[in-house]
Amino acid sequence: MKTLYLLRHAKSSWDYEELSDHDRPLNKRGRADAPLMGQELVEREIKLDMVISSSAVRAITTATLVAKELQFATEKIGVQEELYMISSEDLIGFIRSLPDEYNYVMLVGHNPAFTEVANQLSPEKSIANLPTAGVVGISFDCGYWGEVSRDNAKLLFLDFPKNYR
Repeated sequence: MKTLYLLRHAKSSWDYEELSDHDRPLNKRGRADAPLMGQELVEREIKLDMVISSSAVRAITTATLVAKELQFATEKIGVQEELYMISSEDLIGFIRSLPDEYNYVMLVGHNPAFTEVANQLSPEKSIANLPTAGVVGISFDCGYWGEVSRDNAKLLFLDFPKNYR
């Protein structure tokens, strides 16, 4: 059994025009929503063996804030440049190449790829748009990440901050 959590970064700030898209920080709402979603994941009693974030500042900050709530050591968060601006096809390839010794993996990144992959892998529900700080949990009835597909998938949950406002 493999379990994947796709977490879209929290709301980012557009206040700093001099910053590149990659370097934009979270705004006030994003800094509140990320720990909120971390707390909700604690309530769901999710387990994590690995957290991998896009290299974008807003994604790393989201991953760090959520990991703190889950008591996952923030220094163990992996950062992968390729998750920034990744296509849905490449994201599925990335997921299928995850190390098999990890059963519970959270990826933190961006749309449109995260929404598209959630829809491609989940058999139960169509997600119009994974909102900022939204998270999708999907389990796969398989022993290797290379075997994950819609055919062996089960949608565990779709959750986002608006559910708590």
